[in-house]
Amino acid sequence: VQLMESGGGSVQAGGSLRLSCSAGNYPNTHYMAWFRQAPGKEREGIAAIDKSGRTIYADSVKGRFTISRDNAKNTQYLEMKSLKPEDTAMYYCAADGWVPVWRQLRSDGYATWGQGTQVTVSS
Repeated sequence: VQLMESGGGSVQAGGSLRLSCSAGNYPNTHYMAWFRQAPGKEREGIAAIDKSGRTIYADSVKGRFTISRDNAKNTQYLEMKSLKPEDTAMYYCAADGWVPVWRQLRSDGYATWGQGTQVTVSS
């Protein structure tokens, strides 16, 4: 396992969670991203960040979620605030050495994935 997510859990609507994704010694992490998949739905790219700290977000999370990374620890984070029941999903981190901007929120842009961490938001 090259990417390991942590920090998922159950919260009430309006609450916050912080997810972490550690890449250990895996080298191809110039681009890192967070995706989520709810039951019966397609995997959705929600945030991506490159090694210089440039970020992009899906409209569904813009203003509520913040992606960040610590290059020294080869770890990325997803700070989630004002959570809604529709944010309930399995959250996955992804990484790759090179991802063009038009693919950074597409699952086919990344070769390496974590196993996911569940986030459940109750109303």
